[in-house]
Amino acid sequence: MPAATPSPAATNLARRLGLPSAILIVLGLIIGSGIFLTPQNIAAAVQVPGLMIVVWVVSGLLTLAGALTNAEIAAEITESGGQYVYFRVLYRDWMAFLYGWTSFIVYQTASIAAIAVAFARYLEYFVPLPHLSPALEAWQLPLFSNITPLADFGVKAAAILSILLLTWVNYRGVEFGAAVQNVFTALKVLALGGIVVFAFTSAQGSVANFFPLWGAPPSGNWLAAVGVAMIAALWCYDGWNNLTYIAGEVKEPQKNIPRALVLGTLATIALYLLINLAFLYVMPITEIAASKLVAAEAMAKVLGPWGGGFIALTVMISTFGIVNTTCLTASRLYQAMAQDRLFFAGYAEIHPVYRTPGKALLAQGVWSALLTFTGTYEQLFLYAIFAAWIFYALGAAGIFVLRRKFPNPQRAYATPGYPLVPLLFVLVATWFVINTLIEQTADSLVGLLLVLAGLPFYLYWKRQLQSTFQPEQPS
Repeated sequence: MPAATPSPAATNLARRLGLPSAILIVLGLIIGSGIFLTPQNIAAAVQVPGLMIVVWVVSGLLTLAGALTNAEIAAEITESGGQYVYFRVLYRDWMAFLYGWTSFIVYQTASIAAIAVAFARYLEYFVPLPHLSPALEAWQLPLFSNITPLADFGVKAAAILSILLLTWVNYRGVEFGAAVQNVFTALKVLALGGIVVFAFTSAQGSVANFFPLWGAPPSGNWLAAVGVAMIAALWCYDGWNNLTYIAGEVKEPQKNIPRALVLGTLATIALYLLINLAFLYVMPITEIAASKLVAAEAMAKVLGPWGGGFIALTVMISTFGIVNTTCLTASRLYQAMAQDRLFFAGYAEIHPVYRTPGKALLAQGVWSALLTFTGTYEQLFLYAIFAAWIFYALGAAGIFVLRRKFPNPQRAYATPGYPLVPLLFVLVATWFVINTLIEQTADSLVGLLLVLAGLPFYLYWKRQLQSTFQPEQPS
């Protein structure tokens, strides 16, 4: 079994996280700023309350299919590193490296930068942030006219400070980082629950907003409308698999990781449905579709002048929490790569006191801060989405490889509905990749080039570092 032969990446991290923390980490990773930004996009695509709810349910069930599939793999391969380790065990080293490379260079770090900037923008609702002169903020880097590092100076400074603060929090220990995460996830869920309660107890709402429940979307093409809407919804459900990055620090991983993935995803589906029902109760779907800030407008109807501040605070809590969780989880991926001699050797080191991958955390924090400063994070993240879904499809397909390479009738966890559940997720992920390639060809090709740019680095580490430092043999 793969779990019986861990690489050194699994041997130096202490298992200190129980099931409650693991569930809260899944919730904290999924629920970010998307739930406040995308309902209007989905409403605009379908224009029918029933279809809007169907989109959230179907997208949630597809996410659950991915979680159920990854849960079986995670129960068998209990090392830290998540998808990177799965690709190494089930496929090839070079595929694992390209996943880790993409995560470090673009996907995870640009995500940290983008969400930290969102936090800072909502912070400005309460605290005036400094601005430089228009001339300074318009200054462009020589040879890179699209990079204006001093633009939105105050927002970027606040975002960078939040990244560095949370890097320090997670540097100080996984329990410290998880405690911060648990607090902010609990506050996030309470705040979202508050939106639901305020909406359904408000005199401003009406059940009539749910009707007519069914009808054809404006385009007349149900499949196309639902497909466009699901792209936005699936983005809101993203992040569920990052728990597997810290599998080496979860107690009883064969039991707790599958439970956390499934329970955390189910809780998110329920919460997202309640939030969208609350929005529909307060606002007709035509208003939601025309809105730019549906959550703020809905709460303004319910709470009056206090509504904007309540939503701003809720988004701050949500985004700060998800930056913390991403800092905590993603750093373990780079540490696992370094332990396998496929990344900078220093990133493999575990702090002797705090038992965290200190250098990997610091490198991740510095690179995320640099992406924030240059302002390139948003475009890079868009490029990487295409590649991310390729890895999602390969990761889910790994369950078929797992069962073939490591047959075991007594698995710690078996995916319900196998093989249909994982096959469904693989097919949808493949459709997403093809659809993105057709609709956004240029961005998709750039994203693919960013991934393939890692091949020369893989060859370097494979030939140079591994010739000098032989990997330790498992005991």
